[in-house]
Amino acid sequence: MKKPFLALTLATSVFALSACNSGDEVVVSTSYGDISKDEFYNDIKKLAGNALLEQVVIEQILESKYKVTDEEVDEQFKAVKEQYGDSFESVLSSNGLTEEAFKDNVRFSLLQEKALAEDVTDEQIEKYYNQGKYELNARHILVADEETARNVKEKLNAGEDFAALAKEYSTDGSASNGGELGWFTVGSMVDEFNDAAYALEVNEISEPVQTQYGYHIIQVTDKREVKDYGTLEEKEDEIRKALAQKGDWQSKVVELVKEAKVDIKDKDLKTALDHYTATEEKASDDKAAEDEKATEDEKSDK
Repeated sequence: MKKPFLALTLATSVFALSACNSGDEVVVSTSYGDISKDEFYNDIKKLAGNALLEQVVIEQILESKYKVTDEEVDEQFKAVKEQYGDSFESVLSSNGLTEEAFKDNVRFSLLQEKALAEDVTDEQIEKYYNQGKYELNARHILVADEETARNVKEKLNAGEDFAALAKEYSTDGSASNGGELGWFTVGSMVDEFNDAAYALEVNEISEPVQTQYGYHIIQVTDKREVKDYGTLEEKEDEIRKALAQKGDWQSKVVELVKEAKVDIKDKDLKTALDHYTATEEKASDDKAAEDEKATEDEKSDK
């Protein structure tokens, strides 16, 4: 979700420069000749024009629609700086950044967060809150395919030992410990695993749950309340931010670009945002294909 620090700074400065009236104005003068604004702009276009224009357009859209205060930027900046500690200056140096350039990236990240946060629903917040009131202790068996997962589940249903089956079948590091995962809180696991685990009663064993890692069979072995968790009202902003960070940024940008009705005047940069409009067109084509298939199925049923 984050964008490169250097790209943001470079994009802003280069395209601000191109907006100036006089293209003949000299940017650099050397003993071998001068480099004008037009020459500089055209060279930048050749090197990375599409990518830089994309960043500038998206940044403009975000800044027009969402508000991030200097206080918010400073607060986040301080938090990141404290996180890096004594290595912060070397991180800036290795990336060719100043603190101001770093803050530009922080501002952009906060704008992204606010854009995604507006799509978070009250129902999602309430679900997250109700899960977050509890910590779970669980174990799992992770396998590569559904057939193996079904086979393992049948063995469990027949009374075979969970820990022994985890050691025999599980493909991750928890296998040697009988699949034990220890205590975890809401959001610690991938969404599919998280929701499946929080839906279980203590000692209940799940059906196979597919995630990006494979197929899990989950057993919650204990559950406890989180001390001083707070009310829904107290936790709402924190939860909204947590859910926003899980949002689909690509889909959000497609929506924002469409809404902005972007018209690129420079013919050399016409394709800068094509991958966003192409995404939208693909989604439209997929929907049309689904509708057509549904119509054909309906006719065949008749």
